[in-house]
Amino acid sequence: MTIRNICIYGAGALGGAFAARIASGLGEEVNVSVVARGAHLAAIREKGLTVAKGGSDAPPLHVRVAATSDPSELPKQDLVITGLKGHQLAEAAEGLAGLTKDGTRVIMILNGIPWWYFHRDEESGHAERQLPELDPDGELWRLVGPERVLGCVAYQGAEVIAPGTVRLNGDGRFFLGEPSGDLSRDLVTIADLFGRAGLTIIPTQRIRDAIWTKLMGNAAYNPISALTRGLMNSIMENPPLVEQIGKVMAETKAVGEALGAVFSSGVQEELGRSGGFGPVRTSMLQDLIAGKPLEIVPLTGMVVALGKLAGVPTPTCETVLALTVQLDRENLKK
Repeated sequence: MTIRNICIYGAGALGGAFAARIASGLGEEVNVSVVARGAHLAAIREKGLTVAKGGSDAPPLHVRVAATSDPSELPKQDLVITGLKGHQLAEAAEGLAGLTKDGTRVIMILNGIPWWYFHRDEESGHAERQLPELDPDGELWRLVGPERVLGCVAYQGAEVIAPGTVRLNGDGRFFLGEPSGDLSRDLVTIADLFGRAGLTIIPTQRIRDAIWTKLMGNAAYNPISALTRGLMNSIMENPPLVEQIGKVMAETKAVGEALGAVFSSGVQEELGRSGGFGPVRTSMLQDLIAGKPLEIVPLTGMVVALGKLAGVPTPTCETVLALTVQLDRENLKK
């Protein structure tokens, strides 16, 4: 696989950070373009893309990249990286498909359950099952194709703090894997390329394990932070709230295990790690404040849906889901 043209489709917080790191780290070796919109796009076009690391004395990273709101203006790509959230992807299916050619790979950086989840999944008993909750008309499956996908689980806090400017929280790491579990030549090539760009990439043969392990936290912290408007450190200082978080985590873990996922840590260990978070806004709280639709279905919504599929009860998740859906409705009325 030869990688020359790379497009980041959805260059918001995490997508923008990826674009800047790749463009800066690989220089003229690759052509980096981004698909963005609104004031963020205008700032990138006018001043370039800036990425600063919170709590660091290092100077911000500043790059110039080709930027557009219309993917049809770009040439066919060797690699497409999506920075869109799971509930935004279906509307972008046609635009994403237009960037692909024979051999193009598409890296989906997603929180929660992805639309391609059951593609080549030999452990759950549901191989090739499609998920209309995430891909209502099947256009992602049909136009983009799950065979193009590399799954990506990101551990990187990021926030757009001004148009064209992204702030990172800490050093990120990224799990990258084929849905089939193969350590393919494409996977190795892309992991090496990103490594040379300064990104910490962890190739894995069990990308679904990484998906569920992160979802155990995201299904709890994201909606509860939105419902309470709480920063992570404040949430973790509230024992009754931590108890509910633990219940959501336990239900999520039970659903994942019923579908064949293996967790490297338990609920108490995950709660212990979370106690070290500072005053960080979750991505869902960021969207709530900005008046954007919330990323509900790929997170708690799919825990509930897949729990029903697997015959695993999820009463706490169902309550959190109902409250978050109502919150989203009321917030979008404003």
